[in-house]
Amino acid sequence: MAESTTVSGRRRSRALFVIIVSQLLGTTLWFGANSAAHSLMAEWNLRVEDIGLLTVAVQLGFISGTLFLALTSLADRYRASVVFAVSAVAGAFANLAFAWLAGGFVTGVALRFATGFCLAGIYPIGMKLVVGWVPRQAGLYLGWLVGMLTIGTGLPHLIRAVAPDWPWHEVVSVASALAMIAAGAVLWVGEGPGIRSQVVTPLDFGAAFGAFKNVGFRAAAAGYFGHMWELYAFWTLVPFLLASVLHKTLESAPSSISVLSFCVIATGGVSCIVGGKLSARFGSRVVAAASLAMSGILCLVFPLCASFAPVGLAALFVWGLVVIPDSAQFSALSTNAIPPAIIGSALALQNSIGFLISSLSIWLTSGNIDAFGAYVTWLLLPGPLLGLMAATAFWRRAP
Repeated sequence: MAESTTVSGRRRSRALFVIIVSQLLGTTLWFGANSAAHSLMAEWNLRVEDIGLLTVAVQLGFISGTLFLALTSLADRYRASVVFAVSAVAGAFANLAFAWLAGGFVTGVALRFATGFCLAGIYPIGMKLVVGWVPRQAGLYLGWLVGMLTIGTGLPHLIRAVAPDWPWHEVVSVASALAMIAAGAVLWVGEGPGIRSQVVTPLDFGAAFGAFKNVGFRAAAAGYFGHMWELYAFWTLVPFLLASVLHKTLESAPSSISVLSFCVIATGGVSCIVGGKLSARFGSRVVAAASLAMSGILCLVFPLCASFAPVGLAALFVWGLVVIPDSAQFSALSTNAIPPAIIGSALALQNSIGFLISSLSIWLTSGNIDAFGAYVTWLLLPGPLLGLMAATAFWRRAP
């Protein structure tokens, strides 16, 4: 009996490791265009706001994909590992097409949209796969998962930095190879017992909307939506904020800004893991609220210290640490509040709305960074502030 338990524990640990690493590899598809920003601006004659629109295209694609999964309940009707693998392969090909076939901005936007649509089958489905293996430790292991998503998001900047002489097409293509590896790994590991034991229900359009009847889910979703107003806009702005703090341009110091961009974003991966561990001790609500409050403070104070390079750099690194841990904890609170049979669809719907919100903030901030400079971060402040207020109000009503 003891041996059986040990084997089961080893298998669970191996499965979680594979899923978490696959999330890192698959989500490198997300910010490939941003890592090549200065090359794209030169080759396609783009402006800063055009780079923001390429990111918005990924967000809109992700929104469309997650909404499709939520409305059709497909995220809960088919094997999660198959949905993840098919999405990763399709996203890899869409990303390759962007790198080698897109001849300009319009085609680039269309192909980034397609990449985002495919990412909808990677991020929320990755969360479902984790919950299937450890339903009672969702906060801890979703912290690891979102940590890997964070590092995966920043990884293209690191690839660009270590291979500065590579054409941008080859840098972007590396993400496709990593996504292919992720697809094969997740197919190999399969689903956990928490998913395999579920009864597959008939196609049910809109079943995920029923999750909002639960006050606990509404609280988690409200906090998540405020968090999303800030998160991806901040990640999009990081190279430009760094250039401003260092009094440089993307063109004059592409390698150093790429390295620093990766480091700022990737620090959030570490804090997600720490946040997951803290959630096991203090609870997901405390960790999520603290993270949201601290990142809101950074939105407010960053412009006040950006003109002094050492302080501005330190502020960006601290911001990179605190901006992301609440994501995993709000997702854990959501999964704990709803029936297992709709976890995939409900998370997809929550992601869809959250990323729609993030698209608006990316468009708003990237279009105004030249005019506002460092003060553009004040446009991000309403997200953490309103999200924290709304989540707290719902938590007071929750059992």
